[in-house]
Amino acid sequence: MILLLKNISMSEKSNTAEGRDSFDIVTGNTLVHFFNRNITPYATSTLGPTFDLVPVEKQKDLMINHARMYAQQEYDRIMELVAVLQQQAQDIRRRLEVTDMVHGAEYQFQVVMGNSYWLIWHKRYEKTLLVMTGPDEWNTGAPEDYEYLTQVKYMGDHTWLEIDSKS
Repeated sequence: MILLLKNISMSEKSNTAEGRDSFDIVTGNTLVHFFNRNITPYATSTLGPTFDLVPVEKQKDLMINHARMYAQQEYDRIMELVAVLQQQAQDIRRRLEVTDMVHGAEYQFQVVMGNSYWLIWHKRYEKTLLVMTGPDEWNTGAPEDYEYLTQVKYMGDHTWLEIDSKS
């Protein structure tokens, strides 16, 4: 080895005496100073442990599959949240439509927050009315001219909420 080092460069100093585990090595026509076989992950001689090449394509496939799986899970979670927000937006839109219907209706009484009322279509007068009595609350049956549209509740924010008549 000393002969090879002298042939490469007379001006470069050899490291063979400087350390027990590090030494100079020649690769091609280049002198590599302070080569330490203890810090390299690969075998530095034929007596070292064998190793296989890393299957890069397989690693890339695994990484992209994991990335897609986690991204899909995140996408699905976000889409569930979007569905909830869309439903809330539809509920608010319907609440505004019902509020407009009530404000367009005629009534002759003072409404009270939290109370339920009925929107009806009066066939003979051809207009919408807000009434206090539901279709099942009449002793003799609902008037023939009444077409019940929906039950509504006056809310604290001055909007009207359509409520299920079964509740």
